[in-house]
Amino acid sequence: MNYPQSDDYIDIHTHEGNHEEGVFILENLMAHEVRTPGNLAGQACTFGIHPWYLTDNNIDQQLESISTFINHTNMIAVGEAGYDKLRGASIELQRRAFEEQILISEENKKPVVIHCVRAWDELLASNKRLNPLMPWLIHGFRGSVELAKQLLSKGMYLSFWLGFVLRPESANLLKSLPKDKIFLETDGAGIDIRTIYKKVALDLDLSVDELKAVIIRNFNNFLHG
Repeated sequence: MNYPQSDDYIDIHTHEGNHEEGVFILENLMAHEVRTPGNLAGQACTFGIHPWYLTDNNIDQQLESISTFINHTNMIAVGEAGYDKLRGASIELQRRAFEEQILISEENKKPVVIHCVRAWDELLASNKRLNPLMPWLIHGFRGSVELAKQLLSKGMYLSFWLGFVLRPESANLLKSLPKDKIFLETDGAGIDIRTIYKKVALDLDLSVDELKAVIIRNFNNFLHG
């Protein structure tokens, strides 16, 4: 599996992303799908149970699939795993699936990419209950400064929802956060990650190359704990 080069852009969360020179993508695979880390040739991926596609009938099979591939070369993180109060299984089933995935990540020393929609209390309760050592990354973040700082205080990383981060009003949030905890993503939306980097670099008063260096360091820290 290839890892990002020192001058690469990193798209930390995408679905069926396009492979371009100079852009490292971390592709999200879901445990209910036919695609697995085993048939994704030479490409870094996350692999986990998305709460939208979780049922009482498939939870055990999906957990077994994660355990099967957890040490595959391509699988560098568990996820996207998490909670969603707007769509998906019951919160009780989501909690079981999420916490089982956290236990797998801890046992195998793999970080976690998290999906969370209107369930921050549940997520923080799981964090307190399990007290994980491996890093967690919230993908698609679009919350308040106060929520961001609460999550950062638990050692989490944040990757910003592109529809939010491209807006002018996101600048205040970005400026308020430590740079060593941020990532950028396309989430498979068809936008160029380089466009997102340019906007965020301006917000943070950095050059694009300086922002690339920051996110490369963050990636290495996230991956290795």
